[in-house]
Amino acid sequence: MSWIAGCMYESGGREEEFALGAVFLDVGQGLAVLLEYGGHYAMYDMGPDSAGVMDSLEARGVDTLEWVLLGHNHRDHAGGFMELASGKGLSSSPRVAVKRLYVGPDTAGGFVRDSVLGLARRFGIPVDTLVRGDAVAGLPEVDGAVPSFEVFWPPGYVCEGGNGASIVVHVGFGAGSALLTGDLDSAGERRLLELSPTLDAGLLQVPHHGSAGSSGLAFVSRVSPEFAVVSVGAKNPYRHPAEQVVRKYELVLGDSARFFRTDRDGSVRFSLYRELGVLKE
Repeated sequence: MSWIAGCMYESGGREEEFALGAVFLDVGQGLAVLLEYGGHYAMYDMGPDSAGVMDSLEARGVDTLEWVLLGHNHRDHAGGFMELASGKGLSSSPRVAVKRLYVGPDTAGGFVRDSVLGLARRFGIPVDTLVRGDAVAGLPEVDGAVPSFEVFWPPGYVCEGGNGASIVVHVGFGAGSALLTGDLDSAGERRLLELSPTLDAGLLQVPHHGSAGSSGLAFVSRVSPEFAVVSVGAKNPYRHPAEQVVRKYELVLGDSARFFRTDRDGSVRFSLYRELGVLKE
Protein backbone atom coordinates (compact mmCIF):
# COMPACT_ATOMS: atom_id res chain seq x y z
CA MET A 1 0.00 0.00 0.00
CA SER A 2 1.13 3.60 -0.48
CA TRP A 3 0.61 6.96 1.19
CA ILE A 4 -0.56 10.00 -0.77
CA ALA A 5 -1.39 13.34 0.91
CA GLY A 6 -2.74 11.76 4.07
CA CYS A 7 -4.89 9.12 2.35
CA MET A 8 -4.27 5.40 2.43
CA TYR A 9 -4.76 3.51 -0.81
CA GLU A 10 -4.80 -0.25 -1.03
CA SER A 11 -3.28 -2.00 -4.03
CA GLY A 12 -6.72 -2.57 -5.49
CA GLY A 13 -7.24 1.18 -5.80
CA ARG A 14 -9.96 1.45 -3.16
CA GLU A 15 -9.58 4.71 -1.23
CA GLU A 16 -9.77 4.44 2.52
CA GLU A 17 -10.59 7.20 4.98
CA PHE A 18 -8.15 9.97 5.77
CA ALA A 19 -5.76 9.32 8.64
CA LEU A 20 -3.51 11.28 10.94
CA GLY A 21 -0.02 9.80 10.73
CA ALA A 22 2.33 9.71 13.73
CA VAL A 23 5.94 8.73 13.04
CA PHE A 24 8.24 8.17 16.01
CA LEU A 25 11.57 9.02 14.45
CA ASP A 26 14.64 7.03 15.42
CA VAL A 27 16.75 9.79 16.97
CA GLY A 28 18.70 7.67 19.43
CA GLN A 29 18.27 8.58 23.09
CA GLY A 30 15.66 11.29 22.62
CA LEU A 31 12.17 11.89 21.27
CA ALA A 32 10.85 13.32 18.01
CA VAL A 33 7.35 12.63 16.69
CA LEU A 34 6.39 13.72 13.18
CA LEU A 35 2.65 14.28 12.69
CA GLU A 36 1.21 14.42 9.19
CA TYR A 37 -2.29 15.10 7.95
CA GLY A 38 -3.53 16.05 4.51
CA GLY A 39 -0.04 16.88 3.28
CA HIS A 40 0.69 19.13 6.27
CA TYR A 41 3.20 18.40 9.03
CA ALA A 42 3.89 19.21 12.67
CA MET A 43 6.33 18.01 15.33
CA TYR A 44 6.05 17.01 18.97
CA ASP A 45 9.61 17.35 20.27
CA MET A 46 12.64 17.47 17.98
CA GLY A 47 15.13 14.98 19.43
CA PRO A 48 18.73 15.83 20.33
CA ASP A 49 20.88 18.14 18.23
CA SER A 50 23.21 16.37 15.77
CA ALA A 51 20.82 13.39 15.57
CA GLY A 52 19.90 14.25 11.98
CA VAL A 53 16.29 15.29 12.53
CA MET A 54 16.48 17.90 9.77
CA ASP A 55 18.06 15.36 7.42
CA SER A 56 15.19 12.99 8.15
CA LEU A 57 12.57 15.69 7.49
CA GLU A 58 14.21 16.73 4.23
CA ALA A 59 14.46 13.10 3.12
CA ARG A 60 10.70 12.78 3.69
CA GLY A 61 10.03 15.90 1.62
CA VAL A 62 9.02 18.02 4.62
CA ASP A 63 9.88 21.66 3.96
CA THR A 64 7.30 23.31 6.25
CA LEU A 65 6.05 22.52 9.74
CA GLU A 66 2.71 24.03 10.78
CA TRP A 67 3.97 23.97 14.35
CA VAL A 68 6.65 22.56 16.60
CA LEU A 69 5.81 21.73 20.20
CA LEU A 70 8.76 21.33 22.57
CA GLY A 71 7.51 19.58 25.68
CA HIS A 72 10.36 20.65 27.97
CA ASN A 73 13.83 22.10 27.76
CA HIS A 74 16.03 19.01 27.92
CA ARG A 75 18.46 18.70 25.03
CA ASP A 76 17.34 15.20 23.97
CA HIS A 77 13.86 16.60 23.27
CA ALA A 78 14.49 20.18 22.18
CA GLY A 79 18.06 20.16 20.86
CA GLY A 80 17.04 19.23 17.32
CA PHE A 81 15.34 22.61 16.97
CA MET A 82 18.81 24.14 16.90
CA GLU A 83 19.48 22.31 13.62
CA LEU A 84 17.16 24.79 11.92
CA ALA A 85 20.17 27.04 11.50
CA SER A 86 22.59 24.41 10.17
CA GLY A 87 23.46 23.59 6.56
CA LYS A 88 22.99 25.95 3.66
CA GLY A 89 21.69 29.47 4.17
CA LEU A 90 23.02 29.78 7.71
CA SER A 91 22.29 33.48 8.06
CA SER A 92 19.13 33.87 6.01
CA SER A 93 16.55 31.11 6.39
CA PRO A 94 15.89 27.91 8.35
CA ARG A 95 16.37 24.50 6.77
CA VAL A 96 12.68 23.78 7.40
CA ALA A 97 10.12 26.57 7.76
CA VAL A 98 8.28 26.60 11.12
CA LYS A 99 5.04 28.58 11.30
CA ARG A 100 4.65 28.51 15.10
CA LEU A 101 6.55 27.29 18.14
CA TYR A 102 4.79 26.01 21.25
CA VAL A 103 6.62 25.71 24.55
CA GLY A 104 5.62 24.97 28.13
CA PRO A 105 6.24 26.69 31.45
CA ASP A 106 9.40 24.63 32.12
CA THR A 107 11.58 26.62 34.54
CA ALA A 108 14.78 24.68 33.72
CA GLY A 109 17.11 24.31 30.74
CA GLY A 110 18.72 27.74 30.41
CA PHE A 111 21.09 27.10 27.47
CA VAL A 112 18.63 25.03 25.44
CA ARG A 113 15.72 27.36 26.17
CA ASP A 114 17.74 30.46 25.30
CA SER A 115 19.05 28.88 22.08
CA VAL A 116 15.58 27.80 20.96
CA LEU A 117 13.97 31.17 21.70
CA GLY A 118 16.89 32.96 20.06
CA LEU A 119 16.37 31.00 16.84
CA ALA A 120 12.64 31.69 16.98
CA ARG A 121 13.36 35.42 17.15
CA ARG A 122 15.94 35.18 14.38
CA PHE A 123 13.57 33.47 11.98
CA GLY A 124 10.45 35.38 13.04
CA ILE A 125 8.64 32.34 14.46
CA PRO A 126 5.74 33.22 16.80
CA VAL A 127 6.00 31.56 20.23
CA ASP A 128 3.10 30.53 22.48
CA THR A 129 3.23 28.98 25.97
CA LEU A 130 0.86 26.09 26.66
CA VAL A 131 -0.77 24.85 29.86
CA ARG A 132 -3.56 22.39 30.66
CA GLY A 133 -6.77 23.19 28.81
CA ASP A 134 -5.09 24.84 25.85
CA ALA A 135 -5.54 23.48 22.34
CA VAL A 136 -2.83 23.22 19.71
CA ALA A 137 -4.15 24.46 16.36
CA GLY A 138 -2.70 24.68 12.90
CA LEU A 139 -3.42 21.47 10.99
CA PRO A 140 -6.00 21.93 8.21
CA GLU A 141 -9.47 20.51 7.83
CA VAL A 142 -9.45 17.54 5.45
CA ASP A 143 -12.54 15.72 4.24
CA GLY A 144 -14.62 17.66 6.76
CA ALA A 145 -12.52 16.66 9.76
CA VAL A 146 -9.57 17.97 11.73
CA PRO A 147 -7.67 16.22 14.56
CA SER A 148 -7.63 17.76 18.03
CA PHE A 149 -4.56 18.34 20.19
CA GLU A 150 -5.48 19.12 23.79
CA VAL A 151 -2.95 19.89 26.52
CA PHE A 152 -3.56 17.78 29.63
CA TRP A 153 -0.41 18.70 31.60
CA PRO A 154 0.94 20.84 33.25
CA PRO A 155 -1.73 23.06 34.85
CA GLY A 156 -1.03 26.76 34.88
CA TYR A 157 -0.56 26.79 38.65
CA VAL A 158 2.24 24.18 38.63
CA CYS A 159 5.81 25.47 38.80
CA GLU A 160 8.03 22.66 37.54
CA GLY A 161 11.45 22.32 35.96
CA GLY A 162 12.66 19.52 33.71
CA ASN A 163 10.79 16.23 33.32
CA GLY A 164 7.88 17.18 35.57
CA ALA A 165 7.09 20.12 33.29
CA SER A 166 6.68 17.94 30.18
CA ILE A 167 3.68 18.98 28.10
CA VAL A 168 1.29 16.05 27.79
CA VAL A 169 -0.90 16.21 24.69
CA HIS A 170 -3.98 14.11 24.01
CA VAL A 171 -4.51 13.64 20.29
CA GLY A 172 -8.07 12.91 19.20
CA PHE A 173 -9.36 11.91 15.78
CA GLY A 174 -12.68 10.12 16.02
CA ALA A 175 -12.00 6.55 17.17
CA GLY A 176 -8.26 7.18 16.92
CA SER A 177 -6.42 8.68 19.88
CA ALA A 178 -2.89 9.04 21.19
CA LEU A 179 -1.20 10.36 24.32
CA LEU A 180 2.16 12.09 23.97
CA THR A 181 3.80 12.33 27.37
CA GLY A 182 7.40 13.50 26.87
CA ASP A 183 9.44 12.77 30.00
CA LEU A 184 6.62 12.78 32.54
CA ASP A 185 7.60 10.82 35.66
CA SER A 186 5.46 8.66 37.93
CA ALA A 187 4.68 11.57 40.29
CA GLY A 188 3.40 13.59 37.33
CA GLU A 189 1.41 10.59 36.11
CA ARG A 190 -0.40 10.34 39.45
CA ARG A 191 -1.19 14.04 39.47
CA LEU A 192 -2.39 13.86 35.89
CA LEU A 193 -4.76 11.01 36.74
CA GLU A 194 -6.18 13.05 39.60
CA LEU A 195 -7.11 15.74 37.08
CA SER A 196 -8.16 13.35 34.31
CA PRO A 197 -9.46 10.16 35.98
CA THR A 198 -10.99 8.83 32.73
CA LEU A 199 -7.88 9.36 30.65
CA ASP A 200 -7.40 6.82 27.86
CA ALA A 201 -5.75 6.52 24.44
CA GLY A 202 -5.27 3.92 21.74
CA LEU A 203 -1.59 4.81 21.32
CA LEU A 204 0.73 5.74 24.19
CA GLN A 205 4.17 7.27 23.94
CA VAL A 206 5.93 5.58 26.85
CA PRO A 207 6.88 8.33 29.34
CA HIS A 208 10.53 9.20 29.99
CA HIS A 209 11.98 6.59 27.63
CA GLY A 210 10.68 3.78 29.83
CA SER A 211 12.70 4.73 32.92
CA ALA A 212 12.04 2.87 36.16
CA GLY A 213 10.67 6.11 37.62
CA SER A 214 7.83 6.32 35.12
CA SER A 215 4.95 4.24 33.71
CA GLY A 216 3.29 3.45 37.02
CA LEU A 217 0.95 0.49 36.67
CA ALA A 218 -2.07 2.61 37.65
CA PHE A 219 -1.26 5.06 34.87
CA VAL A 220 -0.61 2.45 32.17
CA SER A 221 -3.72 0.50 33.19
CA ARG A 222 -5.89 3.64 33.16
CA VAL A 223 -4.72 4.72 29.70
CA SER A 224 -5.06 1.09 28.56
CA PRO A 225 -3.48 1.60 25.12
CA GLU A 226 -3.69 -0.78 22.20
CA PHE A 227 -0.12 0.11 21.23
CA ALA A 228 2.83 1.63 23.09
CA VAL A 229 6.10 2.96 21.68
CA VAL A 230 9.26 3.96 23.53
CA SER A 231 11.92 6.16 21.95
CA VAL A 232 15.37 5.05 23.14
CA GLY A 233 18.94 4.83 21.93
CA ALA A 234 20.62 1.48 21.33
CA LYS A 235 22.72 0.39 24.34
CA ASN A 236 21.96 3.67 26.10
CA PRO A 237 23.79 4.16 29.42
CA TYR A 238 20.50 4.51 31.33
CA ARG A 239 19.40 1.00 30.34
CA HIS A 240 16.09 2.35 29.09
CA PRO A 241 13.55 0.90 28.90
CA ALA A 242 13.71 -0.71 32.34
CA GLU A 243 12.80 -4.38 32.34
CA GLN A 244 10.07 -3.90 34.95
CA VAL A 245 8.50 -1.20 32.76
CA VAL A 246 8.53 -3.48 29.72
CA ARG A 247 6.77 -6.16 31.77
CA LYS A 248 4.04 -3.69 32.78
CA TYR A 249 3.29 -2.90 29.16
CA GLU A 250 3.29 -6.53 28.16
CA LEU A 251 0.79 -7.18 30.96
CA VAL A 252 -1.53 -4.31 29.97
CA LEU A 253 -1.18 -4.74 26.19
CA GLY A 254 -1.60 -8.48 26.40
CA ASP A 255 0.78 -8.96 23.47
CA SER A 256 4.48 -8.05 23.36
CA ALA A 257 4.12 -7.46 19.60
CA ARG A 258 2.15 -4.28 20.42
CA PHE A 259 5.13 -2.77 22.27
CA PHE A 260 7.58 -0.95 19.98
CA ARG A 261 10.98 0.54 20.64
CA THR A 262 13.01 2.67 18.26
CA ASP A 263 16.36 1.11 19.19
CA ARG A 264 15.17 -2.20 17.74
CA ASP A 265 12.41 -1.23 15.31
CA GLY A 266 13.85 2.04 13.94
CA SER A 267 11.34 4.77 13.09
CA VAL A 268 7.83 3.53 13.85
CA ARG A 269 4.67 4.75 12.11
CA PHE A 270 1.06 4.61 13.30
CA SER A 271 -2.14 5.93 11.74
CA LEU A 272 -5.16 7.33 13.56
CA TYR A 273 -8.45 6.80 11.73
CA ARG A 274 -11.83 8.28 12.55
CA GLU A 275 -13.59 4.94 12.17
CA LEU A 276 -10.86 2.30 12.47
CA GLY A 277 -9.00 3.71 15.47
CA VAL A 278 -5.22 3.25 15.70
CA LEU A 279 -3.35 1.01 13.29
CA LYS A 280 0.34 0.19 13.02
CA GLU A 281 1.49 0.87 9.45
